[in-house]
Amino acid sequence: MHCFQNRYSFFIMLMQVLLFSACRQEKHPDITEEEFAERKKQLVEVNKILVKKDRQRIIGYIDRQGWDMKESDTGLWYEIEKKGEGEPAKEGKYISLDYTLSLLDGTLCYSSAVDGVKSFRIGRGGVESGLEEAVLMLNQGGKGRFILSPHLAHGLPGDGNKIPPRAILIYSIEVLSIE
Repeated sequence: MHCFQNRYSFFIMLMQVLLFSACRQEKHPDITEEEFAERKKQLVEVNKILVKKDRQRIIGYIDRQGWDMKESDTGLWYEIEKKGEGEPAKEGKYISLDYTLSLLDGTLCYSSAVDGVKSFRIGRGGVESGLEEAVLMLNQGGKGRFILSPHLAHGLPGDGNKIPPRAILIYSIEVLSIE
């Protein structure tokens, strides 16, 4: 079994490296269009497998925690504790959040208690796409819990600091202000 896990891990890592390198837009003169199309097709299939596996891990985690979460069309898992009564979050608005960000294993990565309030302009990037989607579900004063799969978070590379590669993230947020 241990040998199988190592081979499986090696296969997944190899496919991730291939996926990462295939994302570059330049053409490779040493391969034909057909070979390029076949490699791309293989990488898409591997990505589907990884997304499915991430989803299964998330569902298992939610079940173990006893949370009542829903899944959006993009794969964002959410539980709105309080919608909030204030200004609604909208693209272009500046938002400030009280938050904690952790991994599925409970490791705390970042929090407003340690790192300060998180503020950004909605829809301008600079934060995880899953967080952008999450805040649009809330108004000022709103609270929620959100699980971001890797494709909605930091993806293949992680953040190069506290978030490892292909990490599933859990955000607990409260909207402090929207301007």
